[in-house]
Amino acid sequence: MDSIFILLMVLIMIASILLVIIVMAQNPKGGGLSSTFGGASSAQFGVQRTNDFMEKATWTLGGTIIVLILLSVVITGKPSATAPIQTPAKKEAPAKKSSAPASATTPAKAPAPTK
Repeated sequence: MDSIFILLMVLIMIASILLVIIVMAQNPKGGGLSSTFGGASSAQFGVQRTNDFMEKATWTLGGTIIVLILLSVVITGKPSATAPIQTPAKKEAPAKKSSAPASATTPAKAPAPTK
């Protein structure tokens, strides 16, 4: 169970890093990688396809992260059905009734008046 959780966490971290890289490579004004490679027009060399690829990659990685997180919660959230539930053992023996005289446990009564 722990190895599956670790694997899912590693996949989530890799997808998150890739998502950050892809988002940082995009330009909010539509330039993105097209301005990096010196294309002045978005019609040259299929730069519009690059922006489509970046958008699809962003959505795909975002969805992948959400699915992996939900999967990790579902897998690790359930208690294991194979492990029996153990009840804690009693550490003390039950108290024994003492056979001490009653006068020791109860307050002494005043003696009855004599005539």
